[in-house]
Amino acid sequence: MTMNRRDALKSVVLMMGGTMVGATAILTGCAPDKQIEGLNFSPEDIAFMDLLGDTIIPETDTPGAAAVGIGSFMVMMVKDTYDADAQKTFVDGLNKIRKEFKQENGEEFEAASHEVRLDYLNGLYEQFKSSGRTEPAIINMLRDLTVLGYFTSEIGATQALNYVEVPGRYDGCIDLKPGDKTYAI
Repeated sequence: MTMNRRDALKSVVLMMGGTMVGATAILTGCAPDKQIEGLNFSPEDIAFMDLLGDTIIPETDTPGAAAVGIGSFMVMMVKDTYDADAQKTFVDGLNKIRKEFKQENGEEFEAASHEVRLDYLNGLYEQFKSSGRTEPAIINMLRDLTVLGYFTSEIGATQALNYVEVPGRYDGCIDLKPGDKTYAI
């Protein structure tokens, strides 16, 4: 029996305590009441989100976030589960990253090396943490969507995690040896 992606998303959201943006829509199956009408993302926006996701989860001995189409996943989640305020925060945040990255580094985000992109995103995260704000910020949205989309995808669940399609007996305490993969849900 294979796991339905929607069921996997619900399980992850429940494990996170419903703390991610859009959790209510995922858990109830209902779209938020107030959303931005006609919100669309261009192919360039999706490619940019793929690159952002790949900066967060890069290709190593397993495929990175871009390999699972993380940009398209982000679009689906933002359009289907975010309310208007969170959608605006997300879109404004993407535009801010593009603009500020170029101002700070003198080049487009897409042209920069992985290390420069990662340093920039880590800096955004540190700024958010030190600000004491609690409302959703673009860096938290990107991180949550990337992790959720990657580890609930076929590639993430079967190549990055230790996936057992039909598990045998229940063993609540399995010792992991160095180098072992975490088990998929």
